Amino acid sequence: MRNILLSFFLLFTAISSALAQELTVKSFKLASSDLTAQTQPRKDTNNFNCAVVKVLFVGDIIDFGGNIVKPVVKYTNETWVYMPQRSRQLKITTKDYLPLMVTFEDYGVDRLESNRTYVLTLVGNSQQQAQQSQTLTIRYSPSIATVLVDNKMINGSNGVAQTTLPVGQHSYIVFCNGYESEEGTVKLKASAPSNLQITLTKEAMATQSTVSQPTVAQRHVVQAPVTNGNNISIPVKDGISIDMVRVEAGTFTMGATLEIKDPYDWEKPTHQVTLTNDYYIGKYEVTQALWQAVMNSNPSNFKGDNLPVEQVSWDDSQEFISKLNSITGKKFRLPTEAEWEYAARGGKKSRGYQYSGSNNISDVAWYKDNSGNKTHAVGSKQANELGIYDMSGNVYEWCQNWYDNYSSSSQTNPTGATSGSYRVYRGGSWNITARICRSSCRNSSTPGYRDYYLGLRLVLSE
Repeated sequence: MRNILLSFFLLFTAISSALAQELTVKSFKLASSDLTAQTQPRKDTNNFNCAVVKVLFVGDIIDFGGNIVKPVVKYTNETWVYMPQRSRQLKITTKDYLPLMVTFEDYGVDRLESNRTYVLTLVGNSQQQAQQSQTLTIRYSPSIATVLVDNKMINGSNGVAQTTLPVGQHSYIVFCNGYESEEGTVKLKASAPSNLQITLTKEAMATQSTVSQPTVAQRHVVQAPVTNGNNISIPVKDGISIDMVRVEAGTFTMGATLEIKDPYDWEKPTHQVTLTNDYYIGKYEVTQALWQAVMNSNPSNFKGDNLPVEQVSWDDSQEFISKLNSITGKKFRLPTEAEWEYAARGGKKSRGYQYSGSNNISDVAWYKDNSGNKTHAVGSKQANELGIYDMSGNVYEWCQNWYDNYSSSSQTNPTGATSGSYRVYRGGSWNITARICRSSCRNSSTPGYRDYYLGLRLVLSE
């Protein structure tokens, strides 16, 4: 069965490589003299006028993903996409090219503004790919594993395989008998070589009698909660447990405090927040193994038991929590935005870092500059002051709150607005710049929105 699945995967990647080329952004900018968004307006769910992104592309566009207000307006080589203010990304799917996620900040636009028109120009870069090449180095363990890139075997030595390929996106798979294979894609850039580090995990049946350090998703097979100081482990089923860290009640300053560099306006004003009750928060982001155990499905784009689950909406998270509570008899929930930020800052042990656990983002976060364009196993970077992992980077994490502007007034146990159209998510992700991974940075989207950078972390009240 394993060989059959591998054959199907190799056939699929071969067909995909032959048919698909990469789409790139030539430019994205504000068209200050274009009044389309004002003269032909469309309202979002909050009754504000949308921004308009005019997508210029010679080719067939199949679909757009993200916070868009449908329908789009199509012309021959131009498509108007209406998007709510504060939108930050647009996903584009075309007939002949690989899907493209455009992050506006990469082109000098933090977020879209209401009543403004923007122009996004796209080009296919197959000619550029044919002219430029770059080196890909894959370091892998065990050293006897086999490495395939774009369906071709790459000869390696002492756990290192190296090849030169056209710039652009390529598929890879590393496999070895007795181990779980790892597969994915890597994007080669003309500016610098790319490096991957692949460590295969032994298959479950092969490790039952020999492995002394189980993976994060498999720890604690006991049938009752295990408490160790400020940590607690709650069994779910099939040997999977939820590790949580106790956060002591306290008072902190929420928002763009003095140590926060280059804050956005929506992180202001700062305000004093008091949390009067201790609570437990997930030591790790919810993994795919945990989600699979509860939901019997895995919606994630990047597959792996110990990778964070992603492509889950706020609504999906509520369904997951409801089923989890039925299984465990507990009352798990999403954190409030204040609970999330207090824990990310280190609670009473806070040292005033930019990011959750350090001023050096690479110590604690998988983000745009070091992720290799994918998620990573939870807990593989350093923890913050409370022993919590990945509160900066890897995947964004949904919070319970409706999004609302901050007030300078002191608050006790705030839960945000009583209604709205956007739910808060926090922490930055694998495809986001360092600025957005700061502990005070805020983001929001509609409750039904899903994407491959959105996951969750659980809270349990005492």
